[in-house]
Parts: sequence; C-alpha cells; structure tokens
Amino acid sequence: MTASKLLSAVSLALLAAAGVAHAETYEGVHQLTSAASRADVASQAVVAAHSANPYATGANAGPAQAIVSTASRSAVRAEAVAAARSGDPYAEGASSGVAPIVASSVDRAAVRAAARAAAHGDALPL
Repeated sequence: MTASKLLSAVSLALLAAAGVAHAETYEGVHQLTSAASRADVASQAVVAAHSANPYATGANAGPAQAIVSTASRSAVRAEAVAAARSGDPYAEGASSGVAPIVASSVDRAAVRAAARAAAHGDALPL
C-alpha cells in the first residue's frame, strides 16, 4: 500500500468514528399517557362514528342550514331598488360615469391598408 492510500484509509476511519460519536440515540416509542379509560374512549368512539362529520365539505356536508334574516322583505326590496338606480358602487375616479369616447389619431384608411397588407402577407410599413 502506498502512503497516500494508507493515509486516506486512516482519515476515513477517523471520520467514521467521529460520525458514530455524534449520532442520536433511539429512545423507542413513547408510552401513551391518557386519563380516560378504555371504556370511556370506546363510548366516545361510538358517539363520534354515529354523528355527522364536522370536517365534511361540499356534497358530503349535507344540506345547508337555513339563514334567518332580521330584515323585512320590504326593506330589502327598497334597498335593492335604490342600489339599482344609483351609480356603479365599484367605480373609481374617471370611470365612475359614462365612459368617454376616445378619439384616435390614426387615420381609418391607414388602419385598413395595414390590415389588408397583414392579411395578404405583405410586409407592414414601419
């Protein structure tokens, strides 16, 4: 064996020994601690199995519960009519009214000519 191989084998052995020294120890499975007896847990399991799933979503959740309103029908109707006749509640700034007509600075004939040229595969003028 050459000196470099011997030196690498010794350094590898030292690294392996150092790795074992720092390894974690396995403590096994922790024991369960519970204040409830087996009979109590079994009875709770039966109740949970026969009750509705509190975590169900979508179609598995069952029928939706009815919402009881505190507002009268006429009051809701009056609010709806007032909202329908008012402006856009989501409008901001310049878009709160009728949209302004923006005049284009491009000639209509130039736009048509460019469209025809693009449709025929001609190069567009820049």
